[in-house]
Amino acid sequence: MAAYILAFVEVTDAETYERYKLLAPKAIAAGGGRYLVRGGAVDVLEGSHDGRRVVVLEFPSVEAAKIFYDSELYREARAVRAGASKATLLLVPGI
Repeated sequence: MAAYILAFVEVTDAETYERYKLLAPKAIAAGGGRYLVRGGAVDVLEGSHDGRRVVVLEFPSVEAAKIFYDSELYREARAVRAGASKATLLLVPGI
């Protein structure tokens, strides 16, 4: 069953975050994942949105998503992201 990582990101250092954007796709693809949403305009239909960047990743399973997140490739990308943003990442199983 597919699983999804939902990321809500406040970019605090745009130049460094560009480095993360070069590293992350390789790690995601190596982990069997793909982007479904990668930033872009947000239309609020209900409630409120705090302006953070929204990213949605799809993986074949919860286990695959966890392996990706803990992979050496993504640990390197995460270290870059940590210095360039504040992020909340959620892992949710599909139905």
